[in-house]
Amino acid sequence: MRLQNQLEGFLEEVRIKLSSHVSDLLGLSSRRMLQALAEGETDAAKIAALAVNGLKATEEELRDALSAAATPGPLQRQILKLFLERLALLEKQIDTLDQSVAEALQKHQDAVRRLAEMPGLGAGSAQQIIAEVGPQAATFPSPGQMASWVGCCPGREESAEVSRSDRSPKGNRHMRHILNQAANAAIKAKGSVFEILYRRLAPRLGHFKAIWAVAHRMCRIIWKILHEGVNYEERGLRVNPQAARDRTRKLVRDLRRLGYDVQLTPLSERAIA
Repeated sequence: MRLQNQLEGFLEEVRIKLSSHVSDLLGLSSRRMLQALAEGETDAAKIAALAVNGLKATEEELRDALSAAATPGPLQRQILKLFLERLALLEKQIDTLDQSVAEALQKHQDAVRRLAEMPGLGAGSAQQIIAEVGPQAATFPSPGQMASWVGCCPGREESAEVSRSDRSPKGNRHMRHILNQAANAAIKAKGSVFEILYRRLAPRLGHFKAIWAVAHRMCRIIWKILHEGVNYEERGLRVNPQAARDRTRKLVRDLRRLGYDVQLTPLSERAIA
């Protein structure tokens, strides 16, 4: 995000090294600390104490990163406050747009739900995919044609899922971005077919090519779910029932937050991963 890069650059200028110890500069802990700094707090220890539990950085590391907390003057603190206000405004606008998209896709909420069941996807990304390809992916007669349109199809020089071409084909940039993020999230789903595929390919292909192979597999499954109207079923080797229940609760919560009426019923038809 451009705003995050600008904010990080500004903090470097005022010698606040928070990004060196916090993985998400826009996360809850960072926001609380930056808000205190913007409002005039100069004590690094007091600012560091605002971090929430679970942050990997120690309080000592945070104090060191915030050691120049007394350095920024009134104008610089005002600029920081404007950064945070702008960020809050953007998030509010994004939330408004998400709600509008959800309302527009109400008639396709079953397709959103089925797609969001895939590891790596959620209600928001499912809505974005349906907005791009339609609720039935009707434009694409085959999964290969949709993968080609997205630009995640394997190159011609391929055998056994290994592409020997380093070229990235042109395609729908937005869908490529969604699938890249989804693939990086999906490989973290323990026991999923995507984690298994990634672990098999990464030693030979490296991280980035393996991720793109996962994205290609996801694209084909997305086509099957939408085009054939079936549901996702995990066919990995080590399905964790508790993890599946936790994901179901999170998915239901996300869908309801977006305004969908969710009713959990047994499913008969399922997609094969």
